[in-house]
Amino acid sequence: MGRESIHRQMSASNQATEFSLNCPRFGYPPAVAGPLALDLRFHIIETMKGPEAIEALSALASEARLAVYRLLVKRGPEGYTPSELVGRLDLPAPTLSFHLKGLAQAGLVVSRREGRNLHYSPNFERMNALVGFLTENCCSLAEQACGTDCAPVAEVTQRRKRA
Repeated sequence: MGRESIHRQMSASNQATEFSLNCPRFGYPPAVAGPLALDLRFHIIETMKGPEAIEALSALASEARLAVYRLLVKRGPEGYTPSELVGRLDLPAPTLSFHLKGLAQAGLVVSRREGRNLHYSPNFERMNALVGFLTENCCSLAEQACGTDCAPVAEVTQRRKRA
């Protein structure tokens, strides 16, 4: 496999890649890399691209899916089984299954099997990548630095006073 084909294969993925090939075939002296020595070093940095962000955002563009995802985020890595989600969200099981499938296809939810049960939990790495993608160029065209305006702020709810 030639250097160009390796580069094409790696570039075709959704990840930025950096690699070096140490082999006499690719211009390195035989004394450094013996006749059978091939040293591949891959450094993979995963960054979200526009189409991936669109897929993730469109998966969240349903009120039911957004409710499922937010509940899973509240629960954390432990996640919920589908039957627990049905009870908490008051959704029919087939509807929940459809929405979990959409979230999983977008990479926002991961599932793991524990015995006979399937647990769904949020993919925090993917969620952080989406937030990073949306804010990566925050204030890049502004005259002055925007400071903390780009940082996500938790919404403060105010309680009403009772009369």
